[in-house]
Amino acid sequence: MALPAGSLIQLTPQGLYCPAAGAWIDPWRPVAKALITHAHADHARSGCGSYWAVGSGEAVLRQRLGAGITLTNVDYGAELRIGEAVVSFHSAGHVLGSAQVRITVGGETWLISGDYKRDADPSCAPFEPVSADVFITEATFGLPIYRWRPGREVAADILSWWKGAPERPSLLFAYAFGKAQRLLAELAALGVDEEVLLHGAVQTLMPAYRQQGITMVPTRPVSELPRSESLAGKLVIAPPSAHRSVWMKRFKDPQTAFVSGWMAVRGARRRRGFERGFTLSDHADWDGLLNTVKKTGARQVYVTHGNSDGLARYLRDVESINAAPLGRAFEGERSDDAEIGSP
Repeated sequence: MALPAGSLIQLTPQGLYCPAAGAWIDPWRPVAKALITHAHADHARSGCGSYWAVGSGEAVLRQRLGAGITLTNVDYGAELRIGEAVVSFHSAGHVLGSAQVRITVGGETWLISGDYKRDADPSCAPFEPVSADVFITEATFGLPIYRWRPGREVAADILSWWKGAPERPSLLFAYAFGKAQRLLAELAALGVDEEVLLHGAVQTLMPAYRQQGITMVPTRPVSELPRSESLAGKLVIAPPSAHRSVWMKRFKDPQTAFVSGWMAVRGARRRRGFERGFTLSDHADWDGLLNTVKKTGARQVYVTHGNSDGLARYLRDVESINAAPLGRAFEGERSDDAEIGSP
């Protein structure tokens, strides 16, 4: 469905648009002004005239969009006036520098969530509950079957899997931005100080996290190791796109695993060809989605991505909250480095 005519936020061919600010939120195509929730490729696209985003995510944004982009760094919670709108960014707990965007015009407030999670994560700022009159929420994992265990517990399982095969390389596939760094931080929190090897796509993003003072285990690119060095007993983190690629030929008889919220679904690991699956997501689970919607106090909720129809129907029928899906408008707006679809 489309947003009502005259709404503070409009749905346009370029994405969500605030006429009062003259700016788009996570536009799908190049626009003059872009308010960016985070640096995943389905939310931050190149070619825009000016960008606004949280400062802790600057290094990743410039790396992905170009060092010369016109970028205004914003602190969490700081209010700024853009056109006739008052705009603030609030932590989404998704990845480094991720934010919810809050926009107020004429006494009415809308909140656009971007991607978010409610679980503790040592690699990024925790989620901040924010009130609003109207809330636009994602629903990537908007089904009751998705309920997450604490990241620390999943990291402990990964550590046992790794150490349980000292004679084999352990290849752990995880999204290069956000998930990989969370795993490295979770392992550090468990007291691990052994070096972990990284695929180049993961290594490229490590300086941005180190510069922000995120505590992670020691790491080194796989490319720096001599070809003659044995990789038995080593943990290697790589993006899903490296699975079954030429890059993997370097590893003799590796054990493989994939880390994703999709691993909660029976058969998902087998379909993707991994020996093991670990369920860990950088998106809110079912309970996190419901809790967040309620905490906003919004009189109207719009739902994007994932099970948008189902979550909107549940909010209406069970929670008595006015809710409607925007899912169809957002179909195809994900990319492989977001936690959805097959890599």
